[in-house]
Amino acid sequence: MNAPTPGSLGSGSPRVLIAGESWMTHSLHVKGFDSFTTSTYMEGGTALIAALRSGGVEVTYQPCHVAANAFPDSPEALSAFNVIVLSDIGANTLLLRDNTFMRSELTTNRLQLLRSYVEEGGALLMIGGYLTFQGIEGKAAYHGTPVEEVLPVVLSAHDDRRENPQGVVPEIVDPGHPIAQGLKDWPAMLGYNRAALRPDAHLVASIGGDPLIAVRTVKAGRTAVFSSDCSAHWGPPAFTSWACYPTLWLNLVHWLAGAKN
Repeated sequence: MNAPTPGSLGSGSPRVLIAGESWMTHSLHVKGFDSFTTSTYMEGGTALIAALRSGGVEVTYQPCHVAANAFPDSPEALSAFNVIVLSDIGANTLLLRDNTFMRSELTTNRLQLLRSYVEEGGALLMIGGYLTFQGIEGKAAYHGTPVEEVLPVVLSAHDDRRENPQGVVPEIVDPGHPIAQGLKDWPAMLGYNRAALRPDAHLVASIGGDPLIAVRTVKAGRTAVFSSDCSAHWGPPAFTSWACYPTLWLNLVHWLAGAKN
């Protein structure tokens, strides 16, 4: 597979694919005898995408319902990107394309494809949320998958959310790591996905005594996790408006792409 190797772009702009960070809500309103429904569509990755693009990163965005069928399903398609970002998108969305779920056709296992992509030189970032890591009620379902095998953390088999409505402030563990450069005065977060650091991974920042930012080299590739959210609800307005918010994501992407050593 001709996946991009870390550092292949030198000082150029990394190419990033972000999948997830969207949802639809269908609400029932009951007012005495009468009722009606409303529907809304939301995207939660706006601040993240803007932060990356502000630093010259080339971002392709696939909301959950688009990624379900459009997410790359071949080594050649994945190799167009230096970094793949999964944020609040469950394993089933990547596993069950319409061809398989509705028509029982054989299709590519895109979780296996992501593992191979990393091992052969690509990079993967998983951002926390209700439908990444193991997620709410375990429904993100990445535990025991090929994607978990390459992450810097071991996932829980159960609901792994740690809700902190009182706020919990991240702590930098390795201030000398490239990802930690320029990060200061971190605002409180409202929760995260709890996971265990792998022995061969490196902890950059913690939250509530658990990994927040962890990185790992997997054969020729690199992986990282950010176990809280990139926006609401675990990432409050103070986080998305934080002066260091663009720095955080640019540092992560450049380290993953190999542009920083």
